Amino acid sequence: MVNHDCCSQPGLMLPADALARMRAQVAPIDDEERVPLEQSVGRVLAQSIAAAIDLPPFANSAMDGYAVRADEVAEGTTLQVAGKAFAGAPFEGQCGPGQCVRIMTGATLPEGLDSIVMQEQTEAEGDRVRFLRDVRPGQFVREQGSELTAGTQVLAAGTRIGSAEIGVLATVGVAEVPVRRRLKVALFSTGDELKAPGTPLAAGEIYDSNRHALRTMLQAMHCEVLDLGVIPDDLEQVRAAFRRADAEADVVVTSGGVSVGEADFIKVVLDELGQISFWKLAIKPGKPFAFGRLPGSWFCGLPGNPVSSMVTCYQLVQPLLAHLSGEAERAPLLLQARLQDSLRKGPGRQEYQRGVLTRDDEGNLLVTSTGAQGSDMTTSMSRANCFIILPKESGDTPAGSWVTVEPFNAVLGGV
Repeated sequence: MVNHDCCSQPGLMLPADALARMRAQVAPIDDEERVPLEQSVGRVLAQSIAAAIDLPPFANSAMDGYAVRADEVAEGTTLQVAGKAFAGAPFEGQCGPGQCVRIMTGATLPEGLDSIVMQEQTEAEGDRVRFLRDVRPGQFVREQGSELTAGTQVLAAGTRIGSAEIGVLATVGVAEVPVRRRLKVALFSTGDELKAPGTPLAAGEIYDSNRHALRTMLQAMHCEVLDLGVIPDDLEQVRAAFRRADAEADVVVTSGGVSVGEADFIKVVLDELGQISFWKLAIKPGKPFAFGRLPGSWFCGLPGNPVSSMVTCYQLVQPLLAHLSGEAERAPLLLQARLQDSLRKGPGRQEYQRGVLTRDDEGNLLVTSTGAQGSDMTTSMSRANCFIILPKESGDTPAGSWVTVEPFNAVLGGV
């Protein structure tokens, strides 16, 4: 049953404690499937992957140049060119004493030769080549197994597959990849005042922005999203939406209706269906937040203010989905930056103010507030590339202070 009293408890839970509590209750899914390599991007590895071959699988050249015996070459030496070696087309002849082989990057090192001289350090003279420098044995040779040997683990179970991981899997010859199945997440907003973008607004109505923003954040986690749209403030329609969502999804995410209000039918339905703890978190924006269990799924109730819903999705829902999908836990990237303007804050909640992270000419990280921080101001998110995280008990923060920042939307590469 729902515990309404927890909303009025004087001690507010920090976001990190809330997330730890959520993870402790939720066991990762263990369903897995095999998908073609090209379809595995964004998925979570269900099994560790070991290399079936050495990398490189054969000794090869790291440069365009000439393959030689190092003990035959000194500055000014000339050798006869016995043939050519290309990637995929090895030299198949014999390279005797006083000879070398013209070789291209990636080509197999001919038998009996041990070093590569880059072509910029040579001069061609008909079928002979003059070497302009001494040679170090083994130079510019990629030895067989120098990166790793067959049987070495290359990717661990729980790895989220990106472009680099696709490259690794392809390099070791994996054509089908064992992955966790996709999570199914049902999403809907509640409220008679919410209208679809592009339709006229009557008095008191607003556009439904939360659901559109949240859907992209869920899709970024490579979830299969069941978008149920906007549910009016009607008990039977809210009940029907919950029953459908619970029957079809692993997680149900709602926006709005988790604070105290006469038309908040979500709490009524959850009393009937679920075992939910309503929390007032020590977080700003985003204090109203609900998490718990439905008969067939987990539930996350996000605040109705648009910035509050995005902040709690970043800080709580996305990490929960990563855990549920079997992804190995990763700490968020937190950086220290010099604050360029003063920030207003009262003690009591951990704040996630929106900021713009940049570098100065000396490479130091600087952060500037996006300005007004109202929880209804979606533009404060679009202008930002990081959260400025202010501790629960801190007050106003003067310009020049060092503050903790958390980049979001994968923008750090552009800083």
